[in-house]
Amino acid sequence: MTLPPGPRWPAAVQTVAFFGFRDRFMSHLESRYGDAVTLQLLPGPRTIVGVSTPEEIKEVFAGRPEHFHAGEGNEILRPVMGDHSVLLTDEAEHLRARKLLMPAFNGASLRGYRGLVEVIAKDEVDRWHDGQRLVTHTRMNALTLEIILQVVFGVTDEERLATLRPRVTRMVEVSPLLLLGWIYPSLYRVGPWKRYFDNQLAVDELVYAEIRERRNVSDLADRTDVLSRLLHVGAAGDEEPLTDAELRDQLVTLLLAGHETTASALSWTLHELGANPDVQVEASRAADAGDDDFLEACLKEGMRLHPIIDQVARRLTSPQRIGRWSLPAGAVVSPSIALAHASEDSFGDPRRYRPRRFLDETIAPNTWLPFGGGVRRCLGAGFSLMEGTVALKEILTRYRVSVDREEVSMLRNITHVPKHKAVVTLHGR
Repeated sequence: MTLPPGPRWPAAVQTVAFFGFRDRFMSHLESRYGDAVTLQLLPGPRTIVGVSTPEEIKEVFAGRPEHFHAGEGNEILRPVMGDHSVLLTDEAEHLRARKLLMPAFNGASLRGYRGLVEVIAKDEVDRWHDGQRLVTHTRMNALTLEIILQVVFGVTDEERLATLRPRVTRMVEVSPLLLLGWIYPSLYRVGPWKRYFDNQLAVDELVYAEIRERRNVSDLADRTDVLSRLLHVGAAGDEEPLTDAELRDQLVTLLLAGHETTASALSWTLHELGANPDVQVEASRAADAGDDDFLEACLKEGMRLHPIIDQVARRLTSPQRIGRWSLPAGAVVSPSIALAHASEDSFGDPRRYRPRRFLDETIAPNTWLPFGGGVRRCLGAGFSLMEGTVALKEILTRYRVSVDREEVSMLRNITHVPKHKAVVTLHGR
């Protein structure tokens, strides 16, 4: 087998560097080893092979699902997302989960959700005022959480929302230290890890209670939220109904995968608009004219310049050749979203925030990857872009934003967020 080169540090040191200092560590590896690198990470240690060229990424995403297990590649998420999560299953089980979830995120469903998303976005922006220094990441997290709870979970009762909000917020606030508890179950019983999983159990109880109550409502057929749609699966006898455990795992997956990711994308986009006034002028005109295409391009460029998830993973169940590398069964091959997005070959002047590239140029396959790719591409991609576009339209028709400091990225749990929370100043239009 021919593996790419990589550091010879002990696996424990590589693991600490990867989870605690990801950006600096990966930048160092790229400068030293180029576009492919091999790491040894605990537990195991496991062999992790990072790749970043479009050709290599295509080979991974086009690989046969029985040979490239994404569920096993995401194993670190299992303690929180659960055994049935669409992100944690492979082969037949994954295909079933994906088939059952897809109708809730098709074009017709997205159009049905948009009205409520607009109401929630308007309610959020109504609380803002001219001259306010807006902590964008905090407010966008609040906005996307509200959208998830109301549009996905279908919870609209204020008392129930007030109970869920703080617990769900604690559930997504995961430091690199807490991630160790996801890897080593023996930590569940002590300190911050015990508090985290005690909170998760409380969230689970609330979710299961919501599922039980929703099964018994008389107007289930008239409800359009994602949970109600999923409860309809099997009603015609054509599919096996989802169990409560399956519903819980899919809802928590949608919550964790669709909450802070979209919030961070919106925060980065608003920061870039504030730092690029000429682009913001065009974005404001687009918002006034209802030009969703340009607003979506602003969001996509924010996601390109500031990847929220910096890589994806596939565990090989058989030996595979990727590009010039021969990889053994059991290795995890990991396409680098961050390196792909920063490629000069794929994106001219890649450090520049230029949304028009998504309208005026052809973006080559396997180069823009915020939602992954292949048969595992994120089911919620359309939902995320829709809610982000709605939020930008609501904000930019009412405010101009400015920034007075440069923002940098920080790894929080498995997502990259603005370290200083992307603070902007609001100027009424």
